[in-house]
Amino acid sequence: MTILKSTERFSNRVADYVKYRPDYPSALMDYLVECCGLRAAHVVADIGSGTGLLTQEFLKYGNPVYGVEPNANMRAAAADFLQPYANFEPIVGQAEATTLAATSVDWIVAGQAFHWFDQRAARSEFFRILQPGGRVALIWNSRQMGDPFQQAYERFLCAHAPEYGVVSQQRPTAVSLAEFFAPAAMEVATFEHHQVFDFDGLRGRLLSCSYAPNEDAANYGVMMEELRSLFDQYSHQGQLFFRYTTHLYYAQPRR
Repeated sequence: MTILKSTERFSNRVADYVKYRPDYPSALMDYLVECCGLRAAHVVADIGSGTGLLTQEFLKYGNPVYGVEPNANMRAAAADFLQPYANFEPIVGQAEATTLAATSVDWIVAGQAFHWFDQRAARSEFFRILQPGGRVALIWNSRQMGDPFQQAYERFLCAHAPEYGVVSQQRPTAVSLAEFFAPAAMEVATFEHHQVFDFDGLRGRLLSCSYAPNEDAANYGVMMEELRSLFDQYSHQGQLFFRYTTHLYYAQPRR
C-alpha cells in the first residue's frame, strides 16, 4: 500500500471534499468573537486551508484572510469557492514554511489540518508570522461516537478502509495540544454540529476522506453495498443525520 504525502492526499478528492465535507457551526465564530477577542480588523492566516470551508467563516465576519495551502487542486477549488470575497488571498505554502512576512498576522487558524503538520517546525513558523499577543485556534469536526450510526460507521471504516487506522491515530490528543501551546494556557470549547445526507451524500462524504478506497479498488463494490445497508438501517425517510462535535483548542502562544 502506498501512503501519499500529506500535501498530496486530497488531490483526487477535491470535488467530493467541496460538496460533502461539513462547514463549521455559527456558535464557533460567536465564541471566538465573544470569548477569544476576534475582531473583523484582525488579519487571519488559515493554515492548510484546503477548499476554504473554515476560511469562509472568517471572510464572512470581515477578516482579511491568507489561505495557506500546498495542494494546487485544493487551492484552485478555494479560489473558485471564495471568489466573492475581496479580502481573501491564496498562498502557496505550508505550515512549516508559509512564505508570509514576519509578524504579519493576528490569528493563525487550522481546520481539520493540524494533524498533518510537523509540529516542531510549525510552532517555529507560527511564532515567526504572529504579531506579539497573536492567537492560535486549532479546530476539528469530529464524528460523535456516541451516536449508533457512527458506531456502526466506525466498524465499517475499520473493515473496508485499510488506511483509516493509520490516519485516525495521527489526530493529536488534548494533552499533546496543550504541550504544543505550553507555556501558554490552552482553552478548550466544543459545539454541536451535523449534516443531513441522502445516500449519494453519504457516499460522497466517505469518498472525500483521504483513506477511503477509490472506485478502482478491489473492495469498492462490496464496500458500497455495505454502505447502502448502513444507510437503509439508520436513515429515516431517505435522510441520515451525520453528527459531529466541533472541537476548538485555543491559546495566545508565548515562548
